[in-house]
Amino acid sequence: MALTQQRKQELIADYQVHETDTGSSEVQIAMLTERINRLSEHLKANQQDHSSRRGLLKIIGQRKQLLAYVQKSNKEKYQALIARLGIRG
Repeated sequence: MALTQQRKQELIADYQVHETDTGSSEVQIAMLTERINRLSEHLKANQQDHSSRRGLLKIIGQRKQLLAYVQKSNKEKYQALIARLGIRG
């Protein structure tokens, strides 16, 4: 369920703020969203996997904190990011 190196590079290239950016809030939120989507698919097929469910909840909490930070610091960037990722905010 971990992201492949190639997929991480694609996400970084899509969401980076400048050419050497690998850890901005936008990039982190995009990676967490990708992991959430993959874990959600896994849990649809494996409903009894409680450890993965707990991991999913932790990842959702991390993304929620980062989204709150982006919303507090720049509302326009926040709106654009949630629209681009297709998540509700």
